[in-house]
Amino acid sequence: MKIKRIEHVGVVVRDTEASRKLWEDCFGIRLGGTEEYQDRPVKLALYPVGESMVELIAGTTPDSKHARMVAEGKGGLNHICFEVEDIDAALAELKAKGIPLIDQVPRIGHAGCRIAFIDPSATENCLIELAQLPPDHGHSDVGTAS
Repeated sequence: MKIKRIEHVGVVVRDTEASRKLWEDCFGIRLGGTEEYQDRPVKLALYPVGESMVELIAGTTPDSKHARMVAEGKGGLNHICFEVEDIDAALAELKAKGIPLIDQVPRIGHAGCRIAFIDPSATENCLIELAQLPPDHGHSDVGTAS
């Protein structure tokens, strides 16, 4: 498997708008874009830092997974995402090595990336996401999707 870079680090927050003060005013990082999904109760705020990003993740309904995590005191650092050259080959390699996966096949994530998560039981309880960017996606391109 070829890991190209750390694509992003995911951080679960109560509210992406409320978190802007810290990321923009304190750290001076400019917002690259936001994404919301019609089929999932989640909002992302993406902050480019060099060749990587910080991805703030907030639930958009009180019963959503990420809102419940914050309510239970489990917000904060959530996962690390590696950009891979070929996600299908990466998943096949991990399966061949007996590594348990949350996603057996890739699904669509932020900015149209094909993503899959590795089961944390195989990674010392660290949630790891793999992402293959679309061919027309630049590293610093962060768009807004609804």
